[in-house]
Amino acid sequence: MKTNRKTNMNFWENETCERCGGNIVEKRVTMHRKVKDGYVLLEDIPAGVCAECGEKYYSANVLKTIEESLKGRQKASREIVVPVYQWMG
Repeated sequence: MKTNRKTNMNFWENETCERCGGNIVEKRVTMHRKVKDGYVLLEDIPAGVCAECGEKYYSANVLKTIEESLKGRQKASREIVVPVYQWMG
C-alpha cells in the first residue's frame, strides 16, 4: 500500500515496547485483514516494531489510512490468488 502521507521516520525513536521493554524501530510491514468473505493484504505499512519480541505499533495517521483503504476508498494495486488447504489431522 503506497501512500502520499509521510511519516516521521524518527516517530518511534526512544520508544520502548510495552510488552517486553525492547527498543522500537521503524520498519515497513505487511498486514492481512479479513474483510467480508475474504482477506486483503496491505503492504509497505510504516510501523514501529520491537527489536526483541516483534510486537507492532502503528501511528494514528497510519491507522486512518488503513481504515480508508479497507473501506474501499483506495483502489487495490493488484490482486493475487491464494491456495487454501484444509487440515487433514
